[in-house]
Amino acid sequence: MELTQKHDVLREILGSLDSLLVAYSGGTDSAYLAYEAHRALGNRMLAVIADSPSLPRRELAAALDFAAGLGIPTHILQTRELEDPNYVRNDGNRCFHCKDELFTQMEAARLELGFAHLAYGMNTDDRRDFRPGQQAAALHNALAPLAAALLTKQEIRTLARDAGLSLADKPASACLSSRIEYGRPVTAENLGQVERAEDALRALGFQQVRVRHHGELARIEIARQDLPRALTLAMLDQITAALRPCGFTYVTLDTQGYRSGSMNDVLPASAIASAPERHTR
Repeated sequence: MELTQKHDVLREILGSLDSLLVAYSGGTDSAYLAYEAHRALGNRMLAVIADSPSLPRRELAAALDFAAGLGIPTHILQTRELEDPNYVRNDGNRCFHCKDELFTQMEAARLELGFAHLAYGMNTDDRRDFRPGQQAAALHNALAPLAAALLTKQEIRTLARDAGLSLADKPASACLSSRIEYGRPVTAENLGQVERAEDALRALGFQQVRVRHHGELARIEIARQDLPRALTLAMLDQITAALRPCGFTYVTLDTQGYRSGSMNDVLPASAIASAPERHTR
């Protein structure tokens, strides 16, 4: 289908719903979904933000500012994934347990507030990646209108740009727990280390960064176009000085640069293929 046709399909899907809670993170996909849902449903939609130590404070503030600027109603849920030992264990299915908590909380909010459906911002490209959270969404019957309209990530960015949305070209920003190496328990302390370290790198002018937490070692991923500026002795000294106060003894720069999902490189095929089990607390 042409992009205009896909856009029409998306609007038809959203317009057919009685009311909708949108899982909203402030990323381009969920923000565009919230924008279109609000256009279609008005106050019969609500953008729900899951707040926990895995969400950077700057991302929470930016998400709220964006929604407020467009008059999109928002609701903040305090999620408790850090109370779930299956999440804290941080194996290959960590994302499942995180999203299971999110959609469990959203389902309770849906019933309490009287909304008919849940939705989240999965696009067609997401189906090709290892994303256990999609299984959690399916368990809770969460809709994926962007994927149902066959929209790719780039097409969503194009539509968001055409709509004049400020975050059309916003870099991907996964939750802070995605920076913790598999097998290392996720704690509020190491999430805070990562957040402070990434804020320090942004203060040095590096906007697309990941600080991967390997215990005493911080492995920094910087956008490849910014690597020449990072690879000077003076800048390397500044990076080291900025990250050591965050609790890291050793600081290293990943020569491959920034790339989404690099922690998945170490997962065995069996871990990716296995379906997670849902546990109750």
